[in-house]
Amino acid sequence: MEKEKDLYRETWVRYLGYCNEVGEAFRRLVPSKLVTASYVVSTGYVCADTIDKSYKDYKKGSSLTNVGITASDVFIWQILASVVIPGFTINRITYFSGRLLRQADVHKKLAKYLPTAFGLLSIPFIIPPIDHSVDYLMDNTYRKYISRTT
Repeated sequence: MEKEKDLYRETWVRYLGYCNEVGEAFRRLVPSKLVTASYVVSTGYVCADTIDKSYKDYKKGSSLTNVGITASDVFIWQILASVVIPGFTINRITYFSGRLLRQADVHKKLAKYLPTAFGLLSIPFIIPPIDHSVDYLMDNTYRKYISRTT
């Protein structure tokens, strides 16, 4: 039997989790309300994945304890891998690249827009290592100490 594709991690829906990274990349150029809205979309994605996976666990007849463990595992993983770590990383990339460009006395227009470009261009490169790092972190902390009941 073929394994069901994970809607939230193996399809285009995964990109909704990266909405806040786009918001962070544009932080210097757009009103702060748009950046906040990007976090709302990403957090909605995190909650949708959490609800979906825990509900599937519940439908399979898992105990409420196991459903809670599934929900907390998915929520922690997603909030770290999709919102907190990438958002912070992009924020720092745009901030420090902007500082470096100003210190290098780059033309004002370039110094204004290049940090956003650097932030956007970095997204595909930072996501896989962040996902793997969060897997490693979860496997060696939370998942190691939280066990499912039978």
